[in-house]
Amino acid sequence: QAQLVESGGGLVQPGGSLRLSCVASGFIFGSYDMNWYRQAPGKEREWVATITTTHNPTYRNAVKGRFTISRDNSRNTVYLQMNNLTPDDTAVYYCETAHTWGQGAQVIVSS
Repeated sequence: QAQLVESGGGLVQPGGSLRLSCVASGFIFGSYDMNWYRQAPGKEREWVATITTTHNPTYRNAVKGRFTISRDNSRNTVYLQMNNLTPDDTAVYYCETAHTWGQGAQVIVSS
């Protein structure tokens, strides 16, 4: 059974950084593109970034230049490095692949 478990969320001041991790199990991790989504309070879930099986990243415009998605197939893990965070980045962040979702990691950006 496929499973995704996120970690690394927390409270950070504006301008700060966090790195989210998502550990996968129950499927051949290296064979799947991996995605990060987020859902802010009162808003719909939105796509944030994707990394393909060939390590090619894409980002939504709002996070380009600040966020970096990466993957380590030897650890079955996808990462989201988030720099220069703003209050607009406050959300629950989810990793996803093939309609399998993690439980989410809360990120709060506040002074």
